[in-house]
Amino acid sequence: MSFGNALKDFGVVQEALVLALMLVTVFAVFYVDMELSYRIAIGVMAFMVVFLATIANQILKQQKEAQRKAAAQA
Repeated sequence: MSFGNALKDFGVVQEALVLALMLVTVFAVFYVDMELSYRIAIGVMAFMVVFLATIANQILKQQKEAQRKAAAQA
């Protein structure tokens, strides 16, 4: 499964949380007066959360698929 397919398989709740996180990140980075290092840290943390959510979703989908195959073989 490729990275693009993993994004298509996001649930509604996960999509809403990721979109909310990205909106907050954009607001914090561009409209709040803070140092550059804080802006970079916020951007990196937002990217990590989205990336880890994508990986977790893909792993869960693979586990469900493996369980479905094992049940079909039994």
